Amino acid sequence: MPASTAIDAVFTKQFQAEVHEAYQRQGSKLRPTVRSKTGVAGTSTFFPKVGKGVAAAKTRHGSVPVMNLEHAQVECVLQDYYAGDWVDRLDELKTNLDEREVIANAGAYALGRKTDELIIGALDTATREALGTAAGTTDLDGLTKAKVLLAFEMMGAADVPDDGQRYAIVGWKQWSQLLALPEFASSEYVGEGELPWRGTQAKRWLGALWMPHSGLTKSGALRYCYFYHKTAIGHAAAAEVQTDVTWHGDRAAHFVANMMSQGATLVDNSGVVRMRAAE
Repeated sequence: MPASTAIDAVFTKQFQAEVHEAYQRQGSKLRPTVRSKTGVAGTSTFFPKVGKGVAAAKTRHGSVPVMNLEHAQVECVLQDYYAGDWVDRLDELKTNLDEREVIANAGAYALGRKTDELIIGALDTATREALGTAAGTTDLDGLTKAKVLLAFEMMGAADVPDDGQRYAIVGWKQWSQLLALPEFASSEYVGEGELPWRGTQAKRWLGALWMPHSGLTKSGALRYCYFYHKTAIGHAAAAEVQTDVTWHGDRAAHFVANMMSQGATLVDNSGVVRMRAAE
């Protein structure tokens, strides 16, 4: 194999490994918080949705009552996304590992933000709102304790499982407002083991994992924050993050193309509560 071809092969393999690793490490914050399926064939897939069952008594030697569960299929449409950049041959020959890592990370982060954008888009289609003057919540407020507790009550009233798979994502402004609440920030209320994890802003409170996110939808002066269960949102991937590196002699550079095929959809509206906060 010619030396130039060998260099290209190594260069391509390194980029593919680094982009995949970067995406897995920091690309998407929300993908682990929702239902996610991989290896989807085709342009869409379906997530099953099962209704609530009702238990009933039976007579001696009688037939076991049938729950007659409601079954539904929620379609998730997948789309293709790309993020690419040029790498000059002279830069490559300098074997500057830091520069290659920067480009690989940039592509992975771009696709990771797109993954989160798809999930947030699915959350935005939910219709349940934590608003009520009787509960002391209005659009004129930021993210107050009253608004959080109303969302918490709505999750419980809808029989959303309190099984450790509840999540809450808020904007950074709202995160600062929560940190002003002793019930949220003080170890006297939540215990030292539930304080923010090392290396990231995330903590457990009210049976949910709370995280700040910069990509939440802002409509006018309102930031849309969410309290939701993992099974309420479906995410699907037909193609995980892939990298293609091609040589362009007229530019004396490689073009690094990162790509993926993914989609997200709202599966169960009752498992999501929107908390609108003035910002």
